[in-house]
Amino acid sequence: MSVPAVRSSRPAERWNPFAEFEELHGQLDRLLRSTVAGPDAGWRGWAPPVDVSETDDAYVVEAELPGVAREDIDVDLTGRELTITGERKEVERRGWFRHRSRRVGEFHYAVTLPHEVDADRIEATLADGVLTVRAPKATTARSRRITVSGG
Repeated sequence: MSVPAVRSSRPAERWNPFAEFEELHGQLDRLLRSTVAGPDAGWRGWAPPVDVSETDDAYVVEAELPGVAREDIDVDLTGRELTITGERKEVERRGWFRHRSRRVGEFHYAVTLPHEVDADRIEATLADGVLTVRAPKATTARSRRITVSGG
C-alpha cells in the first residue's frame, strides 16, 4: 500500500535545532521554580548571568544587565549576603515576536560571600550593561544599601 505525496504551496519551515533545547530549558525552569519557590510563591523573576571573583583584598561581582537603568537596580548587603535586585522594563515594540529569549521583568541574584566585607567601602558601578560590585574584605560586618553609579 503506497501513501500519496502531499504537496503544499506554503514554504517549508526551517528547522531550528535549538528550539527543542529552548523548550526543554523553559520546562525545566518552570519545574525548578515551582519546586523551590512553590507554585503559589508569586515571584516569577529571573537571575542575570553573574561572575564572582576574589582578589587579595576584595570580592568582585559582575552581573550582566544590558538595557537596565541604574535607577532600576538595588544592591544590598546584609552580613555576608550580597543581593542584587531590580527590573528590566518591557520596551514597546511594533509587530510580532518571531523569537524571544531576552528576559524582562524583575530579577534577583544573591550570593553569600566567603568572608566579611567592609560595608562602608563597597562600590557599585554600571558600565556597558555590566554591573560591577567591588566589596573590600574586612574583619567586621554590618548591613548597608549601596548606591549604583555610572550610566
